[in-house]
Amino acid sequence: MTVQPPPGHRFGRYLEEFTVGDVYKHWPGRTITQADDMLFCMLTMNHHPLHIDENYGKSTQFGQNVVVGNLVMDIALGQSVPDISGKAIANLGFEKVEFLGPTFHGDTIYSESEVLEVRESRSQPDRGIVTVETRATNQRGQMVMRYRRSVMVPRRPQEG
Repeated sequence: MTVQPPPGHRFGRYLEEFTVGDVYKHWPGRTITQADDMLFCMLTMNHHPLHIDENYGKSTQFGQNVVVGNLVMDIALGQSVPDISGKAIANLGFEKVEFLGPTFHGDTIYSESEVLEVRESRSQPDRGIVTVETRATNQRGQMVMRYRRSVMVPRRPQEG
């Protein structure tokens, strides 16, 4: 059974729809709660007290707990899926992941992705590779994280 999206619904792009320099502002933002952070830490076995111990967090330079960076990265990645990898064949890799500032419980993450490179596959003509830089900011407009990733996406199917 083939399931079709509703008319006018866009999820992902074909190779031909990416242009170097385009910036996609992902929506909606995502507010990170203490429960989100705690669950993510427990699921990933990251028991660092900076993330899970409120009293410890108060004793640090931040004066509070800090959201684990990988959760911020994964939220930004998820926010980018409808615009970048919704039609992806595969994520090929991540590089230059940078955590630029702390994220705290109650902060809202907004993200955007800039297209850095678009190229056809050398071995398979029905696809290509898109490289983007995704940047995450908080509700104060401070950039807290960025990374680059390469995604293999299909070319637009030929009519006929």
